[in-house]
Amino acid sequence: MSKVCQVTGKRPQSGNNVSHAKNRTRRRFLPNLQNKRFWIESEKRFVRLRISHKGLRIIDKHGIEKVVADLRASGQRV
Repeated sequence: MSKVCQVTGKRPQSGNNVSHAKNRTRRRFLPNLQNKRFWIESEKRFVRLRISHKGLRIIDKHGIEKVVADLRASGQRV
């Protein structure tokens, strides 16, 4: 399963670990992804989403119904 948020589209970024001596080694910054299950009242069913913490805040702000409608409009299968 890819490390991409279904709501925000956040994906891993690359960067450097920097030691005290300023040595740099490559690393990945991973999004804080969580598998969550949401109840959609209009459809009387649960929907599973793989979302980041920011995606969870967007759902809290706009509501799961609107977010799922936007996902379907963009062509994602939910």
